[in-house]
Amino acid sequence: MRIWEIIATPVAFRDPPLLNATGVHEPWALRTIVEVLTDEGLTGLGETYGDQAHLAKVRAAGRELVGLDVYALHDAYARVAASVGNDVVTDQHGLTGAGSNQKTVDAVYSPFEVALLDIQGKAAGRPVADLLGGAVRPAVPYSAYLFYKWAGHPGEDDDRFGAALDPEGIVAQARLFIEEYGFTSIKLKGGVFAPDQEIEAIRALRDAFPDLPLRLDPNAAWTPATSLRVGEALAGTLEYLEDPAPGIDGMAEVASRVPMPLATNMCVVTHEHLPPAIAQGAIGVLLSDHHYWGGLVRSAHVASLCETFGIELSMHSNSHLGVSLAAMTHLAATIPSLKHACDTHTPWQDGQDVIAPGALRFEGGAVPVPDGPGLGVEIDRDALAKMHEQYQRCGIQRRDDTSYMRRFHPTFEPKKGHW
Repeated sequence: MRIWEIIATPVAFRDPPLLNATGVHEPWALRTIVEVLTDEGLTGLGETYGDQAHLAKVRAAGRELVGLDVYALHDAYARVAASVGNDVVTDQHGLTGAGSNQKTVDAVYSPFEVALLDIQGKAAGRPVADLLGGAVRPAVPYSAYLFYKWAGHPGEDDDRFGAALDPEGIVAQARLFIEEYGFTSIKLKGGVFAPDQEIEAIRALRDAFPDLPLRLDPNAAWTPATSLRVGEALAGTLEYLEDPAPGIDGMAEVASRVPMPLATNMCVVTHEHLPPAIAQGAIGVLLSDHHYWGGLVRSAHVASLCETFGIELSMHSNSHLGVSLAAMTHLAATIPSLKHACDTHTPWQDGQDVIAPGALRFEGGAVPVPDGPGLGVEIDRDALAKMHEQYQRCGIQRRDDTSYMRRFHPTFEPKKGHW
């Protein structure tokens, strides 16, 4: 069975004003839906970033894959690598670490690999999880991913989530998500306010939810010295502390001197980062992400490597739609060493999606592995067309949290090693 055609469709969907160390989410989030069509009538789905530079790389690489056998994943990776060449695509926000050629190749390859696995699963009548070794859990737990946020985008009505700019607002947001999704762990995106304010938010969450694991992610907004102080202040409170300080060196300076593991999706974001991070003992938890670790198979290999070196696993999330959630769920279901609930932005989509309803659902904060063949999800054509139209008229071609924040706070500067 061979690839007949590849279609990459950029889409946009509404995104609330979520605050982070680099600014605030714009009103529209961008993604690209990749459809791989075969000469035998099967279609595979993948999902990736929607920024224009990345989209151009995906489309260029897709042209090189036409005619390829759908089982030839190594050949597909080599063709994508050749298409990318020595280029490096970086994101504007920097919240997933620095760009590199390796990371660019892996990110461009990922949606094609997921789509090819979707096709292979459909051809075999088996879920993608079975192609990755089989599920070791029937459902994948996700965490309530909390953000400081404005009540609504400036000039627009308040959204249904409301403002969350103090501990009371954060606790209220957690209650809403737990009530609606049943989450059994909580993560707070920090790096927005001074560290002591965010310590108070975590303590308020602990008082409100005494039995739930808590995490704090300031996106490297603190110095190592501040990271040590916060780590000591939150001893016994956090499941892990995520990316408190910049870089592998900064994390290593903190890791052995705080009472909780350090996690990252910023300082270890590609294979070449693993040797120095392991040698320096910089991290205890890796938040993998198949979107920039080269797809599902390569992410599974990274999981095995991390287990060898005693590094635990969780999973990073960017603003995403259902194709990605399905892929994340199949992958996470097959990793025996995954001990922490995964991140997801799904609640912030507020029901927007490109997939047909019914295949994905939350039960007690977890997503059951879809039992249909392949990823187990199908495109809702009307929803895809609507979101593509939104992409064409939203006026955003690259996520830029900092510039958007400066429209309302002109002196704003991104926080990296700031406090």
